[in-house]
Amino acid sequence: MTTVTGVGYAYVVGTVDTKGRELTYVADLVRAAGVEVRTVDLTTVEGWDSPADVTPADVAGTAEVFTGERGSAVAAMAEAFTRHVLALPAGELVGILGAGGSGATALVTPAMQALPVGLPKLMVSTMASGDVAAYVGASDIAMLHSVTDVGGLNRISRVVLGNAAHALAGMVASPVPEAEHRPAVALSMFGVTTPCVTALVDRLEADHDCLVFHATGAGGRAMEKLVDDRLVAAVLDVTTTEIADEEVGGILTAGPDRIGSVARTETPYVGSCGALDMVNFGARESVPERFENRLLHVHNAQVTLMRTTAEECAHLGAVIAEKLNACDGPVRFLLPTGGLSLIDVPGQPFHDPEADEALFAAIEAGVRQTADRVVRRVPAAVNDDEFVEAVLAALAEVAPTLQEDPQ
Repeated sequence: MTTVTGVGYAYVVGTVDTKGRELTYVADLVRAAGVEVRTVDLTTVEGWDSPADVTPADVAGTAEVFTGERGSAVAAMAEAFTRHVLALPAGELVGILGAGGSGATALVTPAMQALPVGLPKLMVSTMASGDVAAYVGASDIAMLHSVTDVGGLNRISRVVLGNAAHALAGMVASPVPEAEHRPAVALSMFGVTTPCVTALVDRLEADHDCLVFHATGAGGRAMEKLVDDRLVAAVLDVTTTEIADEEVGGILTAGPDRIGSVARTETPYVGSCGALDMVNFGARESVPERFENRLLHVHNAQVTLMRTTAEECAHLGAVIAEKLNACDGPVRFLLPTGGLSLIDVPGQPFHDPEADEALFAAIEAGVRQTADRVVRRVPAAVNDDEFVEAVLAALAEVAPTLQEDPQ
């Protein structure tokens, strides 16, 4: 056996009271591949004498986990395990593998989501053949369908669990080579703001690692997580359309915490109003009945766009202003007075200067401007060359030197 040197340990996690044989099998295979392993037991039964390296009491500490009611106990243990992994010394945990049914999946994956992107995370679950969005979130969790229940070792479960063990060992033993030490810049993009973001990447990529996120809800959440993880040096948030979906009722919301990571980390930020002229729905027939009399544009068979009204834009401006006021780091927010998207320019279906002006005025009225927090009108549409130049100039103001990769 070749031992992996220079690394910490991997966690193999589950509920040992019901899945002890299976978790031991996985841990033994990971260990046989040369990776140090610690088993973690998230059993929520009070008084259980756990044989795991990390027991339920070790995880729970003083938290009131052992309530005797399954739902509340699982929720409390999941929170306790998240706190536990975040409290581990940096670099000690090199990978995590969970296995189990719906309960174990709910116990393990919140902690996985809280861990940095790039740390190997693999969940063997009976739930992995369905909608796993709630389990994966904005993280890079690999979900592996268990096929049979994780309930005993048989000719199927041995293979599936064995593959999972070897996958984790391989990820730990064969780390991806470090990227070039160019500062990472996050950019948000939508189809209707693609020309702007493409031009920005073209101008920046020689000296910056450009991370482009599709503003479809999941993309915004992923960008926020990387900012929270301090993996980016600056944010060019050209496309804030997910805020419109959150506030008006579209399907591509990134949740209420959009821009929250910038406030928490004080990451240099250049934002704009890209695609705030629209709210997103699925196929035409999926648009809620309350919006039937609105200006709708069928983008394709699966996507229908709804034009935001002046009243909605004023509300969005107030919401954005509140988010920007929470940011104490360097901020520039640019207002493209020529149009918010490819279809909000003269001759296009969403061109509505009155609605755009309501948005701009609300942002200007609501933001408490300082030397570091500046709102600026740009007499161009979001996809015009002049606007691209304005974004680059603003980036130079908020992050004049991007010499070091924050990793």
